[in-house]
Amino acid sequence: MNVELRDPNTIMKLSRLGSFHQSKLSFLRSFLSEFKDWDYSRDLFNLDQNGYGEAVYSFKKKDRVYSLVCFANEIKDEERSDRVIATKWDAAFTLHDGIPSSADIKRLKDEVPKQEVGRLSFKELTLSRANKSVRVFNHVVESLSEGNQPDLDLISKVGYLYRTTAVYGSGKFGLADRFRIKNREEINGPFRLEMMLVYLVRQFTFDQVNHVAHYKNPKKAVKLDKQICKNLGIGNSTGLGMAPFIVNHPTLLNNWILSRETALKKIREIKDVDQKDAELFIDCIKKSLTNITSWNTDSKYQQNKIKSLLKNIRKFIDFIDNRFAFKKAEYPFNKIYLWLEQNVCEECIEYVVSIMMEPYNNIIEPLVSNMSSDEDKYFNIPTNRTVNELQKIIEKKYPNILDINFDQKESQQNFWFISKNKEEPRLADRFEEHGSELEQPLAIARDIKKLYEKLLIEKENLTIAEFLSSNSELRHVIRRAFIVEKFPYSEIQDNTIGKDIIPIDMLRLKLSFFGALKFDPRSDKWLRICMFQGAPLPTELKNYDEQWVYKASN
Repeated sequence: MNVELRDPNTIMKLSRLGSFHQSKLSFLRSFLSEFKDWDYSRDLFNLDQNGYGEAVYSFKKKDRVYSLVCFANEIKDEERSDRVIATKWDAAFTLHDGIPSSADIKRLKDEVPKQEVGRLSFKELTLSRANKSVRVFNHVVESLSEGNQPDLDLISKVGYLYRTTAVYGSGKFGLADRFRIKNREEINGPFRLEMMLVYLVRQFTFDQVNHVAHYKNPKKAVKLDKQICKNLGIGNSTGLGMAPFIVNHPTLLNNWILSRETALKKIREIKDVDQKDAELFIDCIKKSLTNITSWNTDSKYQQNKIKSLLKNIRKFIDFIDNRFAFKKAEYPFNKIYLWLEQNVCEECIEYVVSIMMEPYNNIIEPLVSNMSSDEDKYFNIPTNRTVNELQKIIEKKYPNILDINFDQKESQQNFWFISKNKEEPRLADRFEEHGSELEQPLAIARDIKKLYEKLLIEKENLTIAEFLSSNSELRHVIRRAFIVEKFPYSEIQDNTIGKDIIPIDMLRLKLSFFGALKFDPRSDKWLRICMFQGAPLPTELKNYDEQWVYKASN
């Protein structure tokens, strides 16, 4: 049986993309899988009794070493901010290529805590900073110093000791450009080194809290229980800065989604499912209920999504338990998928699609290596093609976009711009706020429609080169149309400036591929997440349960 890949016009809608969940394809999980047989060590831990100082952690295999260099700093409570424009943080980090010398550490000590204002070298690969959740950190220190483990209710509500406010890579602030390292086998997947940094930062937070508790009361202090450590991750605050990324990297977005869609297609095409694989799938579905029922948020929007997801997953479990037999069914995952499309919400469909991948390393692992993109290859516009060809591509690839009437006020209600103070992307109401002349080229749907209407009045045999000579302002969407011809999942098939846009759908799409859990929207424009919650500790990587993500206790 041949199953068709799902239609981009359905999958690339923002409501569907904003319902994606982490899966075996997520970068956080492929990072753990890639580095499980590397040697982990803590090479330096030079903190004073209050937990300030420097530390170094590393992964090593043969001649290759990656070292996280940490700097913990004393700051006043009023200096602590999660805003991008903050200038001081509780801790700052960089991932160094190789083993840092004492001269490197001295140099980095001057630069890393400054973050954007500092300057790094090609020896550094990623850069980050983080702030304590002061309430949780202090509570854990107090408890451990008295010989007790912390209050599990408080711990599970927050889920982390520190939260990062940015993780930078690929040439920013003097860091190594990607071209220097992109051919290394172990970092073939996207954001692999950023995931390594966050993972090692998580271990630093445990070591620091144990260290401070010990010095507070050396005779009574105990270490944080390993199971509690595992159920703590690293928090992150993510705002609109992430949204333009998925618009500005169309071939990369395609490769992420295509890998996911190809995995689903291949799983649906399995005629006879092994009993062990069926049991693993059902086990993960049932155990994942813990994650849904312990998902805390004050956002009414997200609370409704969680309630709907929980109700639909229970409905699905009832179907699997009482009305479906894996043993007797041919192409059981296809039958399950078709049932999902008829009976549950988008959020539940995509949740189950993610869990379908769990038994199938043989399908997933080859796809992981296809998730990067050499974007420069597809940048040039084929100027010898004709207006008629471009028109047909747009009709075929953007049918829903062509139906939008951009003369209506609500279709162009918003505009994207870069904030002068923070140099971060922002969204504003075109009819209530000034600055639309500074609009960023992120209104792809509107510009595709504008392009299409101009093409209709041109001669069909006109070349793209000739058309561009008098329409250069549409170059960016002409390029995109020729990209989507080859890369079907490269374009969000929705209006990113419409009145009803929910920007966090764009953030959540990217964060699901990172491997984030428990999205907690603070508005429609920013959210908090937790990464690596439930993940094995570095000392456990040699032999860990790959399905840890569905089995985290809270």
